[in-house]
Amino acid sequence: MTVSMAALAQSPSQDRADSINFVVPPWPGVTVKTEVFSQLITPLGYGSETQEVSSTVGYQTLQTGDSDVFLAGWIPAQQESHDEAMASGKIEDLGNNVTGARMGFAVPGYVYDAGVHSAEDLDAHRDQFNGRFYSIESGSTVSTFIHDAQDQNVYGLGDWQILDSSTPGMLSEVDAAFNDRRWIVWYGWTPHWMTPAYDMHILDDPESVYSPDNGKSDVRTIVNKAFAEANPNLLALLEQFTLTADEQSEFIDGYGRRERSAEAVAREWLQDHPDRVAEFLDGITTRDGRPALDAVKASLQ
Repeated sequence: MTVSMAALAQSPSQDRADSINFVVPPWPGVTVKTEVFSQLITPLGYGSETQEVSSTVGYQTLQTGDSDVFLAGWIPAQQESHDEAMASGKIEDLGNNVTGARMGFAVPGYVYDAGVHSAEDLDAHRDQFNGRFYSIESGSTVSTFIHDAQDQNVYGLGDWQILDSSTPGMLSEVDAAFNDRRWIVWYGWTPHWMTPAYDMHILDDPESVYSPDNGKSDVRTIVNKAFAEANPNLLALLEQFTLTADEQSEFIDGYGRRERSAEAVAREWLQDHPDRVAEFLDGITTRDGRPALDAVKASLQ
């Protein structure tokens, strides 16, 4: 059961932690999102540390208390790890922190404009796609999804080539095709910089290869239960820290594609979005009980 704020009716200044230990897999979205949150809490008197581990390991460290917060609990992609961790009673799921997240069969805008709107359309254009589908690392959950679909000949993909690669390797193929305006279909997701870079469209997926509801996903905020109970001020901020997929794609683009530092991208985003910062910090205080917004505004000048 998620910790309720009513059950934590105490002064926010009673937070016990002076620092948060974040789980940060090597993904651009969670890297910058964690940095944004870290820059919000530093002026409030909290430090931050990061552990660059896989999501699977992260769920384990959250249960043992070796880490405190994970801002990238992708559901359903991580459903098995998430459910096992929840069953331990050692973690809390604070809900979705990104609205509009999706994953699935992706094409660039010029292919979508040519009439390919659903995965059901793919095999009819097999020659234009050269019968190839580009995916990420073999053994990943989503790689299993597409290979299972191929085994069952879903959408006529049984005799297509499923090309597994690293994420950068896959995206290099997408980039080359996009620059030449060649047809390509790949495993895409949003938020990610590929959305603005390639005018990416995720196709309808009526057979739910990449999960029901056309690949709609949640990106959950997962916390160690003891940490949540001991830190009501930080808990409230974590619950209010939500982004749209387009917002997160914007700063992923700055970090992942334009290769700027996470620190610079996060600071610029906070400076450029004062209304969103005010929403995050509504009712939040510094560790010593002062209004959080005043402290953060001063730090961003």
